[in-house]
Amino acid sequence: MQKQNTLAASFTLEGKGLHTGLDIQITFCPAPVNHGYKIKRIDLEGQPVIDALADNVETTQRGTVIAKNDVRVGTVEHAMAALYAMGVDNCLIEVNAPEFPILDGSARYYVENIERVGLVEQDAYKDYYIVKHKIEVHDESGASLVILPDDGFSIDVLISYDSPVLSNQYASLNNLSDFATEIAASRTFVFVREVEALLQHNLIKGGDLDNAIVIYDQKISQESLDKLADMMGLPHKSVQDLGYINNKPLAFDNEPARHKLLDVIGDISLIGRPIKGRIIATHPGHSINNKLARLIRKDIRLNDVQAPVYDPNKAPLMDINRIRELLPHRYPFLLVDKIIELGKTHIVGVKNITVNEPFFQGHFPQEPVMPGVLQIEAMAQTGGLLVLNTVEEPERYSTYFMKIDGVKFRQKVVPGDTLILRLELLAPIRRGISTMKGYVFVGDKLVSEAEFMAQIIKNK
Repeated sequence: MQKQNTLAASFTLEGKGLHTGLDIQITFCPAPVNHGYKIKRIDLEGQPVIDALADNVETTQRGTVIAKNDVRVGTVEHAMAALYAMGVDNCLIEVNAPEFPILDGSARYYVENIERVGLVEQDAYKDYYIVKHKIEVHDESGASLVILPDDGFSIDVLISYDSPVLSNQYASLNNLSDFATEIAASRTFVFVREVEALLQHNLIKGGDLDNAIVIYDQKISQESLDKLADMMGLPHKSVQDLGYINNKPLAFDNEPARHKLLDVIGDISLIGRPIKGRIIATHPGHSINNKLARLIRKDIRLNDVQAPVYDPNKAPLMDINRIRELLPHRYPFLLVDKIIELGKTHIVGVKNITVNEPFFQGHFPQEPVMPGVLQIEAMAQTGGLLVLNTVEEPERYSTYFMKIDGVKFRQKVVPGDTLILRLELLAPIRRGISTMKGYVFVGDKLVSEAEFMAQIIKNK
């Protein structure tokens, strides 16, 4: 299990806003564990700090805008992509304007400064969103995003335009460690045919050839082209010369597709957790990116804690024979069948429930339901194995539970269910005393939970 990270020091960047044209200063600050990404408008006194979450996205027109009450901050996606891809879990962002600076239209400067100040590991584990099954979203334009189960995070992007200059392009990222070199420098892009409408809608006041790729792919009159050039402060160009209009050459042959991939990462980072899954994006845009992020956020809210991945084909770390060597419990009170995962601070066990359990004879025999107190006992036994794993010669010790708090039963357990029992230490073990949080899952559903205090004692 990986620990959370924050910045080792603050850093500040300055630049103009793409849509407002304002001179903007933005500072990225270290933040405590479980803080996530939060944004503070320091130009407005007494205003709330905004959680950078998909639920708070107000609009996705030419960028992602998040808001709380009447406070808004736009063009956040490039910075969010950089934080996510570089492994920053917790960060407070202070900005003095209603949008982030566009800089050069990419995530390059954010990444360079994160690399410069470095990261510091924190005393809490990353809370991954583990994709268990396919999630898919579509829109009427033909765009789609699919996220599939995977051991890591990866993404494939396909874009297509009816354009002789930019038609079909593909980009992929199989490892976030390649983001800095393969994706970060990819700039945003715009078609000349879109520029006039954007200007009329009071957008891209800060757009120029230094912070965007401008694509001229449909001939217009020389007069119209000259007018647009004057509006943007650009040199005049012949209407016959289709292609990319840039002060700098393309960073990559498929730079537009790579930038769309960057945008997907930035928008999906707003689920508030690192992801283990593979994204396949076809014609992505901020709107459909946010649609997928909101769907994932809904799943997170419905399942506060994700169930561990259980592969019955894998050999257990502890089978019933080893468990019997460590625990004093015997029939009919041994309530954990095997251990499938064991770390320094967490453990995952399995208990199979059959109709032959002796308690079903008296606990609603016509409507058999596993007693909640036995679910707690199963958690306690699993937690006992975690604590015993911290001492030498664990066979010579026993674990006694001293306190149980915060017990919740969410749904009934019946014959045929397989209980997945996850226990994790809430604090380091001191003087033989441990505190743990326990969860019981059936499939992906959380069925019960509790907090425990236990003491480990050497047998006489």
